Amino acid sequence: MDYPRRQVLKGGTLALLGSGFLSRFDRVAAAQSSTDSLTGALKAQAGGPSETLLLGPQPNEEGPPEPATADRLPLEWNKKTVARFKEKLAERDIEAFLVRDRLNIIYLTGYWHTPTERPQATFMNRDDADPWFFYPGLDRDIVKSWWFGGGRMYFDYLHADGGFPNEGKVQQGNTVDLYKFMLEGLKEHGIQGTRIGIDGELYQSELVKAKEVLPGIEWVDISDILMDMRQVKTDEELALWRRAYIYFDRAHAFARDYILTHGTDVTDYEVQVATELWANDLLYSDLDLAGGLPHHGVASGVGIGCRAGAVTGYPHPHQPYYNRIGHGMALQVSGGARIGGYGHENYRPYIIADKAGNFDPHMRKLWEVSKHTCDMQMELSVEGVTCSSVAFQIHKYQVEQGVQEYIYHRPAHGAGTEGHQPPYIALGDFKMLQRNMCFSEEPGLYDPDNGCGFNWSDTIVVGLKSGYRMSRVPYSQEWCWIKL
Repeated sequence: MDYPRRQVLKGGTLALLGSGFLSRFDRVAAAQSSTDSLTGALKAQAGGPSETLLLGPQPNEEGPPEPATADRLPLEWNKKTVARFKEKLAERDIEAFLVRDRLNIIYLTGYWHTPTERPQATFMNRDDADPWFFYPGLDRDIVKSWWFGGGRMYFDYLHADGGFPNEGKVQQGNTVDLYKFMLEGLKEHGIQGTRIGIDGELYQSELVKAKEVLPGIEWVDISDILMDMRQVKTDEELALWRRAYIYFDRAHAFARDYILTHGTDVTDYEVQVATELWANDLLYSDLDLAGGLPHHGVASGVGIGCRAGAVTGYPHPHQPYYNRIGHGMALQVSGGARIGGYGHENYRPYIIADKAGNFDPHMRKLWEVSKHTCDMQMELSVEGVTCSSVAFQIHKYQVEQGVQEYIYHRPAHGAGTEGHQPPYIALGDFKMLQRNMCFSEEPGLYDPDNGCGFNWSDTIVVGLKSGYRMSRVPYSQEWCWIKL
């Protein structure tokens, strides 16, 4: 029987009340006479004082750019990017390319898809106006409705010869070698020249098959060209990035207000779930989702993390974030936000005062040193210096402050659509910084013995005189040192 929604909610709430396991979400929702939804209840709690503390443009700041109005990069951007890529390939006498990495496919063509065991690839000759695709049957509508210039489809993994149930061909043929199947499709499509660029090296078994199907073709690794292009962001990419951070900044303000409001009555998990639900409702309400049609709202969303107490003392904890917020502990609100695949991390570490309103001196020390090194990274992120030199100065300062035993990792990693990408702010990376490269910002310090850790993150964009941050969430004691 299909009960009315309000009746189901009411019945569920009474049952939880009777069981004694009623969560705060249920109590809040039940208290809202004007709504029967949890989202509505959270909206009613939003708009607290923390949003007034978000920073405006800073004096002499090189960025960030104005936020994008679009929800994703337009197809014209992909076409211009492919044209630049082909020019770089021509410098190496390469007249065609085959890319198999999901993120490279997305970067060049704008074809967002879900990675699984099913292989996919994109091919273009120098003179091809549109990309050719190798793809599984379950994605046939998505790939054909974007930038499609033909291709070869297999039914599924594993694919049986001649087996296409979607075409009424139900048969048990030999298992198809999908790599050879793809190469045969390229041969049918036609290959311009004798040198094909590919994003990565071929396995020996792949080379044997390639020589069999496409004799006389030389395969050239061009992954370095693609990575160099992806490392330096265009204005359009940065504008989408900045738009994502608008929602993330507000999410941080919501989480801070939630902690200040409910204090020691909640777990870090509750802060996480409440904030994530509220932020994504805000974000998705602003996007053109077109009623669920493909290519709208792709790779967009806000992911929130919150950890309190001992779990903050580990850089990558494997234990659940399910700890009651308490006095005298460290706390971190973290996560990432993206629109159209662009955006990144945004963390802020908190110190919660003890019951007397005092802040632990050891925690203060670690927080202050890590905060200062964040400012150092931003100031040092200028075109023409090496990643290693930035890391050296940050680590040198940490050691001078006597916190070396709390250093667990490099100060930062490169940021892109995959999260982590080269280059790295690390002692062993001598890559030269270029304007509009993007990095995380996390010269964190961790003390698991004392159950605390302080890690920050943001997006720092390399500038000509100084780097700049994408987020407007403060790096201040006013924001991060709280009394409950």
